[in-house]
Amino acid sequence: MNDSLPRASLSDERSHLDDSRAALARMRQRTEHITDNTGDELAAYALGKLKAQRLADLADRPDTPLFFGRLQWTTEDFHIGRRHVVDESGTPMVLDWRAPLSRTFYQASARDSLGVILRRRFGFSDGALTGFEDENLAAGAELGETSRILAAEIERPRVGPMRDIVATIQPEQDDLVRADLARTICVQGAPGTGKTAVGLHRAAYLLYAFGSQLKRGGALIVGPNRAFMSYIHNVLPTLGEVDVTQTTVDDLTATVPVRGTDSTAAQAIKHDVRMAEVLRRAVWGHVRLPEDSLMIPEGGWRWRIGTEYLRAAVADTRDEGIPYEIGRERVRAQIVTGLRRQAEIRSGESPSEVWVRRMGRTKVVTAFLESVWPKLEPKKLLAKLYTDAEFRATAADGVLTDDEQALLAATTRTVRHSVADTVLLDEIAGLLDRHTGFGHVVIDEAQDLSPMQCRVIARRCRHGSVTVLGDLAQGTAPWAARDWTDTLGHLGKDDGEVVGLTTGFRVPADVIALANRLLPSLDVNVPPARSLRRDGLLELLPLDGADDLDAAVRAALTYEGSVAVIAADDRAAGLPGWDDDRVSVVPATEAKGLEFDHVIVVEPSEIVDAEPMGLRRLYVVLTRAVSRLTVLHAKPLPGPLSD
Repeated sequence: MNDSLPRASLSDERSHLDDSRAALARMRQRTEHITDNTGDELAAYALGKLKAQRLADLADRPDTPLFFGRLQWTTEDFHIGRRHVVDESGTPMVLDWRAPLSRTFYQASARDSLGVILRRRFGFSDGALTGFEDENLAAGAELGETSRILAAEIERPRVGPMRDIVATIQPEQDDLVRADLARTICVQGAPGTGKTAVGLHRAAYLLYAFGSQLKRGGALIVGPNRAFMSYIHNVLPTLGEVDVTQTTVDDLTATVPVRGTDSTAAQAIKHDVRMAEVLRRAVWGHVRLPEDSLMIPEGGWRWRIGTEYLRAAVADTRDEGIPYEIGRERVRAQIVTGLRRQAEIRSGESPSEVWVRRMGRTKVVTAFLESVWPKLEPKKLLAKLYTDAEFRATAADGVLTDDEQALLAATTRTVRHSVADTVLLDEIAGLLDRHTGFGHVVIDEAQDLSPMQCRVIARRCRHGSVTVLGDLAQGTAPWAARDWTDTLGHLGKDDGEVVGLTTGFRVPADVIALANRLLPSLDVNVPPARSLRRDGLLELLPLDGADDLDAAVRAALTYEGSVAVIAADDRAAGLPGWDDDRVSVVPATEAKGLEFDHVIVVEPSEIVDAEPMGLRRLYVVLTRAVSRLTVLHAKPLPGPLSD
């Protein structure tokens, strides 16, 4: 240890915490006192928005540690925390975990200290600093897996929404978090490897490091369902990022009320990537080459646009590959250009912009466009595809079989839209016009996205990068991915890099070992996970009646943390519930992405038998436990678990 940097005592560190909180309060007060004196309403609005964002960034959460680590070099000494804090002179009191210098906290080791003499980790309880551990890296001392504070943070009970992992990020996770904005990365992560946290922390890092590039487009987080989004929604705000769009893929396409349902076969066809070609034909099949010239009256004069000029305008625009509506306006502009040239020849002067706009909106020009490039509306076009057999056959010829086309046929002219229909409507809307784009998109549980859902997201990140998160072994949808290269292709990111995370930090080793027994039966090529957690509890117990389940719940409640009773959906619907906020009854189909300290799985065979991907669903369910797993069964266990 360098004598010029003596080790601070616990009381010193507590004083620094108090001083840092006071400094953060002063930073917030200074922001609150900012006023706009320009008198410009637009500037005032922009300033007000920036001020509100800054105040949210500077919010102090007493139960969240302001810093979690400290680094000492030969001549420098910094605390590392969730946000940057400076004193009144501008001297840093806490460095943001995303700052370049802070990376050393995660990457330094006894083998390569990166110049660090001492790394200190702090222990907290409800925001109060309770202790610390030192690693004298210069002397080759590193705690690693034996760190008491690191283990306590990882194993903290899971009560409430998901927490950030800034204090426990591992080197391989840090490499992914700090990957360059231009890179699209697909993280194949086994249960408990922290892939969701990696994706969220990467979003926070990119917004910090590439704020100017992302200022306009921003970041989008897409998850599988609203329960999952509710679980993760607090993570980014605690990291200082409050202006991020977080939504589900279904909500991205929720432009019409969902009142209809599809058969399994029809649903599979609607999510098939071949529908993209069917819809492309359905849209662009409306474009016709004109057969006659165009006569446009103006007072006592008539302007004439020749047939060949019009045919070239339509054909060339059609072949540009631009959205349909933009192409329609491009043809209108070509007509106006022809009129402008004639007017200039006739008078020797350029016509006014008012004249140009008026000529482009005349009834004759509008009627011409309707005849060769008619205006389309997604709902009407989809209804036509479902109800007009001849139109459907033309659009699907050579793409879908006759039987598959029949699955799209509607029995009435009033279409009651299903969830799958909303995806198709979004595809049509994307053919007609461009969607708002994001600079970076994080997609969680991506293994269950259909090709058409991938295209929904692709339209929103055409020029941005993507972080894809998932586990092929947890795919349970009929169209679940079997190879990440296919998913990346549907997202328009063929150059994306697939990276594997197999070391688990959250799910105990015995639980992972039980779940891994299912892998050979899941028809996916993924390596088995391994866990650093040697604690935890695994029980396989008989289920003779309701009293056994109630006893298991009561036993689980003797420990700290959250408890989930997970069963096949039909059985879960009939469970009575328990009078304790820590206990949740979770249908098996809604468990994906969630974590609980203690999971009680009821009748695994019913979960397997409930759906074609039942074994994968069971793999998901078993790996929701981050401390203890109890399996209750009266029926025989599924084959792979009973071997």
